[in-house]
Amino acid sequence: MRQLVCKNFTEFKTYEGKDLPVGAWLTVTQDMINAFAEATQDYQWVHVDLERIEKESPFKKPIAHGFLSVSLLSKMLMDLVHIESMDMGVNYGLNKVRFPSPVLVDSRLRLHSTIKKIEPYTDNGLKITWACTVEIDNVDKPACVAEFVSLMFEDR
Repeated sequence: MRQLVCKNFTEFKTYEGKDLPVGAWLTVTQDMINAFAEATQDYQWVHVDLERIEKESPFKKPIAHGFLSVSLLSKMLMDLVHIESMDMGVNYGLNKVRFPSPVLVDSRLRLHSTIKKIEPYTDNGLKITWACTVEIDNVDKPACVAEFVSLMFEDR
């Protein structure tokens, strides 16, 4: 996996409108699904009840929470972009989020993304809109399609 490395925000801004390298594969395990259920208190049976899933689910395997897929965007983007002068980044929001295909346990996911828009935000910050598609290995439809909006702040 390649990573986009920029010295500072000035260099990073030259990538507006451009695709990032394709991300590395990440496997969604049952431990991840269980931890997400614990953190969000969302214990719906399709995620965590292995006996019931085997008997009643059309998928016959646990599926990850849709919000687990979208929650991975931060990590996946951080793996793809490094700005040496950046002090911190925070989530700002999401636009147009969809979950076209369920993520079965032990599926491999990877990110395809574009830096859609970069705007100034305070005197040392940027607001970035990322166009993101989370691919599932060997599945036609993606796990998640979203515009992810983040803020980044540069060292002063």
